[in-house]
Amino acid sequence: MVNLSTTYLGLNLKNPIIVASSGLTENLKSLQEIEKNGAAAVVLKSIFEEEITNEYEAITAEAEQLGYHDEHMDYFDYQIREKNLLKYVELISNAKKELSIPVIASINCHSSHEWEYFAANCEKAGADAIELNIFISPSDISLNCELIQKRYFTIIEKILNKVTIPVSLKISPYFSDLGSMIFRLSKTGIKGMTLFNRFFSPDFDIYKMEVSSSFVFSHADEIAQSLRWVSLMSSRVDCDLAASTGIHSGEAIIKQILGGASAVQIASVLYQNGTEYISTMLSTLEKWMKEKSFDSIDSFKGKLSQTESSNAAVYERVQFMKYFSGKF
Repeated sequence: MVNLSTTYLGLNLKNPIIVASSGLTENLKSLQEIEKNGAAAVVLKSIFEEEITNEYEAITAEAEQLGYHDEHMDYFDYQIREKNLLKYVELISNAKKELSIPVIASINCHSSHEWEYFAANCEKAGADAIELNIFISPSDISLNCELIQKRYFTIIEKILNKVTIPVSLKISPYFSDLGSMIFRLSKTGIKGMTLFNRFFSPDFDIYKMEVSSSFVFSHADEIAQSLRWVSLMSSRVDCDLAASTGIHSGEAIIKQILGGASAVQIASVLYQNGTEYISTMLSTLEKWMKEKSFDSIDSFKGKLSQTESSNAAVYERVQFMKYFSGKF
């Protein structure tokens, strides 16, 4: 009998599968289905400061037309924020009552004050951990690399001083010094990091001549980026790593664990196949472990990471040219 259990953020998980922050994790009924089908933990759909801000701006514009004053605007800001936060903490509280698996809150903010405020309330509601979903757009030409990076460390420091539950960080690959950034972030006191975030990608409707959404779901071949960086960094960081994006099969889970991931986060594959597909992925993992005579996740975790590889240079960029040289 193989043991699929693992640890992530200091939490004991019955297997490596975590359902990522998404529409799948925004209501109790869906969360119960996810648990029933075998997931080891859930990351609740993020509370977005941006959504609260947008709602406030819309109401403010309408209120200004009606002649409201500044003190009324402050009241609207408070009411909107409290309404959204109350809804979120109720979800956390209800999920903790009904689920036996860890419940991880997710906060997506762009100002350090709101991070602290939201995080403290998530902990009070009973969240087992908090995932900080930080993304500062590299398209903002008013910010240089130093300012962007400083904001990450400022947010983390404030949150760690505010809560006692484990804190993880979900980041994008959009750093000019990605390896160094992952390494330095891991030294801040966070318990885990998820590589990587996946963002909305615009497309163009050439007939309607307008911008549209596309590439909503990840594809299996998108695993390459996270697999590479998990494998490069897993033995160099001071926190757990979880892998995200492009994980569409049990084989993909195996690859990420071989690279050194403690867990994986999935969403797109469940939208496409239903939450019952979790059991299929776990069956593949269990069958492979039996075939390879691995009795636990730890027994093969990191076996193909860069530091464990007999050919460590295979992870480096120069290998692209060596691989394709003379083939075309």
